[in-house]
Amino acid sequence: MERELALEIVRVTELAALASAPWMGRGDKNSADGAATTAMRTMFDSVSIRGTVVIGEGEMDEAPMLYIGEEVGSLQGPEVDVAVDPLEGTEIVAKGLNNALSVIAVAGKGQLLHAPDMYMEKLAYGPALVGKLSITDPMETTLLKAADALGKKVADLTVMILDRTRHESIIKVLRKVGVRIKFLSDGDVAGAMAPAFPEAGIDLYVGSGGAPEGVLAAAALKCMGGELQGRLMPADAAEYGRCIQMGIEEPYRVLTMDDMVGTEDVIFAATGVTPGEFLGGVRYFPDERAETHSIVMRAKTKTVRFIRSIHYLPNKPLLQQA
Repeated sequence: MERELALEIVRVTELAALASAPWMGRGDKNSADGAATTAMRTMFDSVSIRGTVVIGEGEMDEAPMLYIGEEVGSLQGPEVDVAVDPLEGTEIVAKGLNNALSVIAVAGKGQLLHAPDMYMEKLAYGPALVGKLSITDPMETTLLKAADALGKKVADLTVMILDRTRHESIIKVLRKVGVRIKFLSDGDVAGAMAPAFPEAGIDLYVGSGGAPEGVLAAAALKCMGGELQGRLMPADAAEYGRCIQMGIEEPYRVLTMDDMVGTEDVIFAATGVTPGEFLGGVRYFPDERAETHSIVMRAKTKTVRFIRSIHYLPNKPLLQQA
């Protein structure tokens, strides 16, 4: 993939963030998501790729655009897999909370896992712990290994987890062992990425969240030298069959980074919609301008770019279509 593609992709996440931000705190998650999706789909037409959506808003009969299998881009350029979440954190925006993002990952054709829409158990961490942990270990063992590898006391570890009732047993173990816990209301992609940012102060991300979001987070962590291990959690026979249908022959096996994002290059871009762990949200100025904060990175070079942009909104006609 050409390196110029990274900057083309971040323009797409910027527009989606700008389109959804006006819905912050208005209690209407569907309108926020719809605005982000429309803006992202429209902006994709200017990107020099022949892309196929492998993770998107749903199946063709469930989503009017950015559905799985949809072709995106100018249809000139490299053939690529595209994973999108136009608004990762619809509830976050509706409630005016933190950590909502617009997210895209792009990899060579056939590289990204076609992750079914179900829960995935996740263990994510930064570069210092790569190759030293296993999602198959009991949580107590994982914490001891992490503390030893980081040269910390277990009590000095900080673990991030979504604040969900399904995590009660994990939280009980975390409190028994004595680590610090940082709860996340929503924003699974941002949470899994957090351990790779030293300034976030997070050592591990644990628990379950959406499988498509797991692939997006794995793409980001590959670019940053971190790691995510996952394991699908089909809830019933129908979800198990869905895994088989999507080409996952052993649904319960541990998924590595190579399984989720392949062995070749990956580009990841995200723009903050609301303020978060490592990106600011969309901020409006009185003169019809708005500020966005984005991150764009590439696995091949491990370069991580933070981009602050000031947009003059009347010169963005595509926003009017969102």
